[in-house]
Amino acid sequence: MNIRENANAILHYENYDRMPIVSFGYWGETVQKWAQEGHITQEEADGYCQYGDNSEADRSIMKKLGFDFNWACTVSGDVYLRPPFPEKILEEHEDGSQVIRDSQGLIVMVKPGIVSIPSEIGTTLVDRETWEKEYLPRLQWETGRVDKRVFEELKTVEGRQTPVGLHCGSLIGYMRNLLGVEQLSYLYADDEDLYVEIIDTLAGLCYHCTKEILETGAKFDFAHFWEDICFKNGPLVTPSVFDEYVGPHYRKITDLLLEHGVDIVSVDCDGMIDSLIPTWLNNGVNTMFPIEVGTWNASLAPWREKYGKKIGGVGGMNKAVFARDYAAVDAEVERLRRLIDLGGYIPCPDHRIAPDAKFENVQYYCEKMNLLR
Repeated sequence: MNIRENANAILHYENYDRMPIVSFGYWGETVQKWAQEGHITQEEADGYCQYGDNSEADRSIMKKLGFDFNWACTVSGDVYLRPPFPEKILEEHEDGSQVIRDSQGLIVMVKPGIVSIPSEIGTTLVDRETWEKEYLPRLQWETGRVDKRVFEELKTVEGRQTPVGLHCGSLIGYMRNLLGVEQLSYLYADDEDLYVEIIDTLAGLCYHCTKEILETGAKFDFAHFWEDICFKNGPLVTPSVFDEYVGPHYRKITDLLLEHGVDIVSVDCDGMIDSLIPTWLNNGVNTMFPIEVGTWNASLAPWREKYGKKIGGVGGMNKAVFARDYAAVDAEVERLRRLIDLGGYIPCPDHRIAPDAKFENVQYYCEKMNLLR
């Protein structure tokens, strides 16, 4: 069995002969540090920063570390603002910080030397008039959102060594990118009709792109959604609201996927996701990713106890141990071994590997995981 066949078997609770060693990429600052330390070339670091997941540079770095493939090996259509807003500097301050309107219309504060997510301070999407004038025209379906040439080589799985996923977009996480967390939270109370209309528009666009791609005849090993609507204490969206307004859109898309033979469906949502899991499981999403361990100690184990084999997982490896020592890596691999024994689970660092990670610790993790095969 090759890597693709093993991954598919594991997530279907079938017999397999080796556990794939799965990656989820790195911060740009991480690969630049590794290049400065001589572990990878500067060309590899720059290539990853420019082209990202599953680029030639990413594959080269994974080979040096010992990873088999990156779970973010997905292809998609364009389900975002078309065209995006031109980025615009709105204010410049003496300390070098800038207030910027980004490509999604979000107003953010960018500070020099800070590499984390910029601070949200506002949004262009302030009312229905702005929605209808500036956003709705940019979110209309058109065939140009799917470049069918991309999918020609995916019409057969013959010779495919690693899994390929279809990225189906974001049904509400992208809405957070347009509004910001604060305005997303207020909008449901201020204008429920507009709140629902935005969800319906974004989800409808995701459905059309997914349908158009599947109708090319391309074959996929899994489908994937991105949301990121939770933080360390729970969701940013009321679970009952998520269930009522977003759940049916998941069902519509996952039913379409099933018609085309795609029955592994994962969702990328960071934070404490527990209260949203029922909606995902009831609407065709069956694989949690990347199972961010965080301070809340997320793990597949309690979910498996609660939901049984309805739920699978990719992720759940506490990447914080990469900043420590071999003993910490050993302890984490042993914890993962017990989760692997539950079935339907492939370990993977629980988010992109951060700049505090030691290259040799990541290599050691891959070597230890290789022994679990």
